[in-house]
Amino acid sequence: MASSTVNQAERARFNQLAAMWWDESGPMWPLHLLNRFRVQRILRVLESQGAISTTTNKPLAGLNVLDIGCGGGILSESLSELGANVSAIDVAENNINIAKQHAQLSGYDIEYQTSEIHQVSGQYDIVFNMEVVEHVNNLPGFMEEACKRVKPGGFMFASTINRTLKSFLFAIIGAEYVLRLLPKGTHTWRMFVTPDELKNHLHNGGITTFWTAGVALNPLTKKFSEQKSLSVSYMLAGRKSPADT
Repeated sequence: MASSTVNQAERARFNQLAAMWWDESGPMWPLHLLNRFRVQRILRVLESQGAISTTTNKPLAGLNVLDIGCGGGILSESLSELGANVSAIDVAENNINIAKQHAQLSGYDIEYQTSEIHQVSGQYDIVFNMEVVEHVNNLPGFMEEACKRVKPGGFMFASTINRTLKSFLFAIIGAEYVLRLLPKGTHTWRMFVTPDELKNHLHNGGITTFWTAGVALNPLTKKFSEQKSLSVSYMLAGRKSPADT
């Protein structure tokens, strides 16, 4: 059995933050805005690959998806609303408890589990690996297991923060200490992952990256936008060859 990739300090911190997930006026408000922005990009990318059609209000209907590091379920509920069959995991028990409670109150049928990636069985049409890789130990092992969960011909979407001087200034000093967009200590700069590193991990797992985009927040307008530069936050999408097993 694969060894644990859990960073116990990160797990404890997210357990403490769990109650804040669904307070859109609290510390998590940027994540709610970011989620809405990301979902539109995800749909656009999938449509460009011929995987879905956005002419229906349930474009993900019939697709089995996995949300790794789901937190309180912000993305998971959006995916369920779009018709996907959603499985979601997180290593923080309090996050999963909050996610289950909110999904039940909101009427979403989502399979939540307190679990590590190597404990998940089966493969999925789409695996979402959003804001996770900068919080784990043994990134190669984690990515190997995550890539195994993508079925042949399936997709992985990932998002994280680049390891640059600019990201230290903007994502940590600016976002956590000056503008207070995120709770202090949310990120550790040395754990940030460069685009090339993440692409290499995907490649090693049989997944070819075909789309990347930088993401930026205007703190005055509170709007996210897509950027050419990947120097701070970025998203990418990859697809596994149909011939892979």
